[in-house]
Amino acid sequence: MSEPTGLIAKSGIELLTFGTPNGQKVSILLEELKEAYGKDYTLQSINITKNTQKEPWFTAVCPNGRIPAIVDHDRNGFAVFEGLAILSYLTRHYDPEHRFSFPVDSDDYSICEQWMAWQHGGLGPMQGQANHFFQFAKEKIPYATQRYVGESERLYGILDKRLEGRDWIAGQGKGKYSIADMASVGWVHIATFSGLNLEQFPNVSAWYERILARPASAKGIDLPTASGLRNKAIAKTLAEDPEKKKKSEENHKFLQEAKDKYNYKYSSP
Repeated sequence: MSEPTGLIAKSGIELLTFGTPNGQKVSILLEELKEAYGKDYTLQSINITKNTQKEPWFTAVCPNGRIPAIVDHDRNGFAVFEGLAILSYLTRHYDPEHRFSFPVDSDDYSICEQWMAWQHGGLGPMQGQANHFFQFAKEKIPYATQRYVGESERLYGILDKRLEGRDWIAGQGKGKYSIADMASVGWVHIATFSGLNLEQFPNVSAWYERILARPASAKGIDLPTASGLRNKAIAKTLAEDPEKKKKSEENHKFLQEAKDKYNYKYSSP
């Protein structure tokens, strides 16, 4: 299929995205808003492997040349980029009942904002680097591999602690499903690919399954298409493909050797 060459919608929200953790957080929210309020949207898949996000029409929307980005055609074509900013914008304008957000003058608003910032500045960047050095780097670098996988484990430990006795990250009591959860779940969706073991973090694992049990969120996390890097897809691939299983075992052996070399010990926080 040919790649998009410009905006196509005349009204509503137009989402420009791809099936990555950063993109999924926005498609999850838009699907939840659609179910809750009937708010539809237009989606264009931006294949980042083809560098469509570097085209002039796209960088006019997102100067950073990264997905996701949205254009709100109902508000004079107002454009928003960066996942955290998009989640905040969409709930501010299109979640009047605060089903997925919190009143701005509440403490819960600040708590939600803090956990979104934690993801934006910590979990996302660290696990993104873990992906690179664990899976993609042409030169295997022991220090960098154990550094970023280890830091991702530390952050998962923080989230696991937060979820003790809670269903959701923010909100009173056991919490309320919100954009704080949506911001992080895409990364947990590819934990296996990043060299992480979800069984080490039972509260995170249970939280992840609760999100996937929501029909709108389950649909949103698979847009534009279901990622082949998601945990269940990786498990299926390793069970069916001996060569990929062998490669995975080699990667994990290298990771353990790197941890041993630099005396890595899991600790959180």
